[in-house]
Amino acid sequence: MTDVATSGTPATPATPAPPARGRPVTLGPPGPEPTANGRFEGFGGQFVPETLIPALEELEAEFRTAWTSDGFRAEFADLLTNYAGRPTPVTECANLSDRLGVRVLLKREDLTHTGSHKINNVLGQALLTRRMGKRRVIAETGAGQHGVATATACALFGLDCTVFMGAVDVERQALNVWRMQLLGAEVVPVQSGSRTLKDAVNDALRDWVATVESTHYCIGSVVGPHPYPWIVREFQRVVGDEARAQCLAHLGRDPDVVIACVGGGSNAIGTFTGFVDSPARLIGVEAGGLGIESGRHGASVARGVPGVLHGARSLFLQDEAGQILEAHSISAGLDYPGVGPEHAGLAAAGRAEYVSATDEVALEGFRLLSETEGIVPALEPAHAIGWLARAAGNEVPAGATVLVTMSGRGDKDAAQVAEILRLR
Repeated sequence: MTDVATSGTPATPATPAPPARGRPVTLGPPGPEPTANGRFEGFGGQFVPETLIPALEELEAEFRTAWTSDGFRAEFADLLTNYAGRPTPVTECANLSDRLGVRVLLKREDLTHTGSHKINNVLGQALLTRRMGKRRVIAETGAGQHGVATATACALFGLDCTVFMGAVDVERQALNVWRMQLLGAEVVPVQSGSRTLKDAVNDALRDWVATVESTHYCIGSVVGPHPYPWIVREFQRVVGDEARAQCLAHLGRDPDVVIACVGGGSNAIGTFTGFVDSPARLIGVEAGGLGIESGRHGASVARGVPGVLHGARSLFLQDEAGQILEAHSISAGLDYPGVGPEHAGLAAAGRAEYVSATDEVALEGFRLLSETEGIVPALEPAHAIGWLARAAGNEVPAGATVLVTMSGRGDKDAAQVAEILRLR
């Protein structure tokens, strides 16, 4: 199929991809689409101002053309291989396994360029931005990893970049703010609301409404109006596709359990997609914050109810009047009061389980993996490690083989965790 833009703007000719210098990434075939109105088990859809509908339709048309184009897929695979550093390994954690009594494998997204899974999605969306003839990209970020990845891709592609970030997150993720600025991005601290990820998304959407003709909004998770949850899942499914092939080669079978942390849910849905047709249990670990009963948490599947936020119907933390409640997590990347609609659909269908880990458990996971394996996790996947450490031998049977997605590295959280531990 010819690479042709479906909008009125001619597509920029793609630069021929050079021969892969590393082990080339092999992209799986396109995955199952949501229903015609962008729904997963009744969740999803488009709940946006009329001014954004043409942009969403343009984006969906561009993605449909691109994702079935050999040229686009080859260029994306080349970027994943020779720029992002894929495929990432699966690491056998012998010391941690001995400690917990279960066999633990890590899918090492922390080893990608920029240090997290976020680079997979933004490289794909940067290619789409170029196809649409747009020169400016905006993004929201919580922990800063999506912001850094977006700024990185924009520097590579020569695109203007503006990143919205809650003022609270600007303070606790100062290193990533500096990295974004070094890469040429404008970082806009958001002072409204809880001054965290939800409010950064609000301001990014306001900007997009006003600048939609020249700007692409690079959403960082499987949230937002259709087609974003579908697009981000497809760009992130390389995580799960790789992991399943690696597990089959290493173990000769699928793992018994697949675990990933869940905020909006992009690393988890990317991982789960590779195993959704396998017998493996799929477990998403949400932010338990100060405890579910305290009300200070981010466990949107466990305690959320159906509602609409940021352009889609999903599960959100709400009060009795339907007002969105503030989420809380020690991790800026999990500090979001909702979950992506496909996760809500997997929960409704009973295909995936969703549990939670408190801030304290996340800190336990942060220290445990560092001390046993010499791998310092980001606070987001530290929730998954901490939950597994407590669940091993109980919810997760002794002797089970467990794959955990290590969605990011912990250097961004080192100062925050050091300060917390110093005060104890």
